[in-house]
Amino acid sequence: MFNLTEEEIERYSRHIILPEVGGAGQQKLKEASVLVVGAGGLGSPVLLYLTAAGIGRIGVIEDDVVDLTNLQRQVLHTTSDVGKPKVESASETMKQINPHVQVDVYHERLNKDNIFALLDRYDIVVDGVDNFPTRYLINDACVMKKKILVEGGILRFMGLIMSIKGGETACYRCVYEEPPPPGTVPSCAEAGILGAVAGVLGTLQATEVLKIVTGVGEPLYNRLLQFDAEELRFHEVNARRNPRCPVCGEKPTITELVEYDHSCEIQAP
Repeated sequence: MFNLTEEEIERYSRHIILPEVGGAGQQKLKEASVLVVGAGGLGSPVLLYLTAAGIGRIGVIEDDVVDLTNLQRQVLHTTSDVGKPKVESASETMKQINPHVQVDVYHERLNKDNIFALLDRYDIVVDGVDNFPTRYLINDACVMKKKILVEGGILRFMGLIMSIKGGETACYRCVYEEPPPPGTVPSCAEAGILGAVAGVLGTLQATEVLKIVTGVGEPLYNRLLQFDAEELRFHEVNARRNPRCPVCGEKPTITELVEYDHSCEIQAP
């Protein structure tokens, strides 16, 4: 039984006429809940497309405010939003796009003290953060909570994406066991980022979420997809689950959440 109004059927008609999605798939989207960490370069297209697609409940956690330098890539925000909390700007835009979506805003930084409680409220997590410590925190928490995570990262002309089924597929640490040493990865301010690269990767992350919710196609489980905008090429790398992974391996050594020093931050998204 579908719980879609006539207005929703019309709004989502281009989804519903897809045989792979149909009314049943749209109903799954309506019943789904997704937590998006970060409302910046990656979070912007993720939030725009998940909202437009009719994900029933979307949480946005972000502690930053809109800065003029963000607008080159963070398409969720406008010039008039400069100085406004990003979660506030995001919520306003999302509600204009689709009033049927419930938007939960958390104007705070994700940390080991609040992450488990947040994960309990949502089915899927999308990583749109701009630093390694939070990226590893999200990965570890999703593995421990057996949550689905859609991971993404960008810098300069490059991006990567992989999907993780906590405790079942390769996790981020299976590929990159530890954060890079401080100072080895330049920040966005130092190295730059082509704005549209954020749009490509964020849109791919949103696509992964929609596929996972509806059951369409094959998610990027155990696969790392790399994007090179300069050559306009995609390269896929197999990412098998590492039995020696410190968080999801056979004998995990990380059994409690670790918060790394933010001196190893990147500012890519």
